[in-house]
Amino acid sequence: MKPFQLTYTAESQSLLREALGEWGISKRTLASVKYGGGQILVNGAEVTVRHPLEKGDAVTVIFPNEEHGKGLLAEDGNLDIVYEDDALLIVEKPPLQNTIPSREHPFGSLANIVAKHFNDHGIPSTLHIATRLDRDTSGLVCIAKNRHIHHMISMQQQEKKMKRRYEALVHGLVEKDEFTITAPIGRKNTSIIEREVREDGQFAETEVRVIKRLPDYSHISLQLNTGRTHQIRVHLAHIAHPLVGDDLYGGKRERLDRQALHCTELELIHPVSGEKLFFSSSLNEDMQALV
Repeated sequence: MKPFQLTYTAESQSLLREALGEWGISKRTLASVKYGGGQILVNGAEVTVRHPLEKGDAVTVIFPNEEHGKGLLAEDGNLDIVYEDDALLIVEKPPLQNTIPSREHPFGSLANIVAKHFNDHGIPSTLHIATRLDRDTSGLVCIAKNRHIHHMISMQQQEKKMKRRYEALVHGLVEKDEFTITAPIGRKNTSIIEREVREDGQFAETEVRVIKRLPDYSHISLQLNTGRTHQIRVHLAHIAHPLVGDDLYGGKRERLDRQALHCTELELIHPVSGEKLFFSSSLNEDMQALV
């Protein structure tokens, strides 16, 4: 399997270590290159990070091949690929599929199927799922093809350069057309799974816009400005408009046997080319029927 590699051009004189940091190579990634079988070349010759760079030098970072965890079984299954290149894989996850295996659902997860795809196509990477979705939630998922690309995407998320938008159906009629929910989220003391709004929680922010008001529901659009566990579900329950089908946070399953949430848009900067990427996805049939 050919290892993933990137080539940069030095724009000025500097130490190689400093230039690598400016290009987004983290210390952790650098350690994996150094001790895991990777290489750093300057104009084709292997060097150490103390090497002095001249303007115009070509720096090639060869990342070590990665392996799946032994506990992750590669399985056949349908993989709805929206976009793929050497760095990224964007897919559509159907509802009622885990993103990663769990004790209750050890097989058939998106991760299991992506592992098989990587094996079949000689992609030397473990699973780096950058935007996980709950089992019930459908829509777009971003997967990085190595540790460095995952780090670059994580940095975009922290700097709010990556945007994820969702559409949802919630109980009741949401009054305001547009508003922002800013409320810290933490784990509920009485539950391993459930989260809640609490003063000592992590900062969390969700933008909400009403698309359509229906007799019993509101069809809304949401943008995540942070990525806390169960963020949308907790924030909507907090304002007394829980997701339809989300019985963990107060929703009812009379009309839909899963939470009515779909990741419709994903916007990011390509971590290698710097190109702006935009992906969109239509609602699944079950949500579309209610709308």
